[in-house]
Parts: sequence; C-alpha cells; structure tokens
Amino acid sequence: MADENFVGMAIGNLAAFGLQRDRHESLAWQVIRIEGSGGHHFRLLIRHPERVLDIGIEHDLKRILDVLSDETIEQLRHRFDMARQDGMVPVPLRHLHEEVDFWRDDFWNWLG
Repeated sequence: MADENFVGMAIGNLAAFGLQRDRHESLAWQVIRIEGSGGHHFRLLIRHPERVLDIGIEHDLKRILDVLSDETIEQLRHRFDMARQDGMVPVPLRHLHEEVDFWRDDFWNWLG
C-alpha cells in the first residue's frame, strides 16, 4: 500500500477523534507502528484520563473503524484535513520494535 504510515496514522487519529466527539469527552491516544520479525502492524491505544475501565469503548470504536476502513487514501486525506480544521490535534506515529517471545506460556491465554 502506498503511504501506509499515513494511512495508519490517519485512521488511528480519526477514529480516536471521532470517538471523542461522539462521546463528548476528552480522550488521550497513541498510534503505534509495531515492527517485528514477521512484518508490522498498527495499534491504536486510547484511554480516558479519568477512568481506568470504560465499558463499551470497543463497540463504539469498532463502528468508527469499520467506516474508516472503507475509505480510499484520498478520502482519508480529505477527512484528516477536515478533522484538523474542526480541532483535531493529531498525534504523530510512534515506531516500536517487538521481538517474538518463543518462551511465552499459553497458560496466560487461558485466563482471559
């Protein structure tokens, strides 16, 4: 995909900003590109500054991400520019490297 860093950063910022506007509350977020031995993926981290547990955030965010995932790059650029004009302060894309943990114990997967 051409300009995939922009796409990941734009979708993350637009999703978090849209969620913030829908809920009429302030949120803090980060958009991260995680590099690993098998490629890379993007991760969006969102938190509410006043609450640790936020029931329903996953459902609300999924709806927004579903809409954004159907956009072309040009549509994302337009949406991104419009959101900035509406007050969105985009966070920059962070880059992290993650090593595969071959010693990971699947015991912890069964707890959740």
